[in-house]
Order: sequence, then C-alpha cells, then structure tokens
Amino acid sequence: MTFQRACGLSELEEDTPKRVELDGTPVSLVHTGGEVFAINDICSHANVSLSEGEVDDCHIECWLHGSRFDLRSGKPDSLPATRPVPVYPVKIEGDDVLVSVTQES
Repeated sequence: MTFQRACGLSELEEDTPKRVELDGTPVSLVHTGGEVFAINDICSHANVSLSEGEVDDCHIECWLHGSRFDLRSGKPDSLPATRPVPVYPVKIEGDDVLVSVTQES
C-alpha cells in the first residue's frame, strides 16, 4: 500500500467533506467523531460529487437524490443507490492526512 499526502489535518473542518484528487482518483475526506475517513467522491448512483453533500452520524449523503453512504464501509444505507463506493485507508502523521488509493497486488 502506498500512502500519499492528501491535505493537512488542520485543513479539515469537522463534518465538512473536502474533495481532493489522488493519482487521478477523486476522494472525499471527512473528519468526524475524531476520525478521518476517505471515500471515493463519486456517487455510485448518479455520478455526482459526494463532497458536496452533508455528513451525519458517520455517513455522507449525496446531495442530488439523498442516498447515504457509510464512511467506514462505503455501503449505501438508503435508496436510490444500491452499489457501494470505494473507501481508502487513512493514516495521520503529525498534521498530514495520508491516503492510499492503490490496490494491493
């Protein structure tokens, strides 16, 4: 697994998604409940940015049709989305938020 710096921890506001792009992959970073999560930023239902949605109770809601995705697993828990979105491992080193978007071989 290769981790790369996504942003500074101090750049993340509680419960406010931040969109970054890592190796061409759009990622939504969310600092909530004392943890940082990284989830693919594209809704599996409508192909829109999840980082424009709201965060509540470790879920991110797609602003277009209201599907909610668990930040820990990427699984949707409400329709119309039925497919999960990828989640990525996160490490915090000092003020650096590191994310791995690479697949292990």
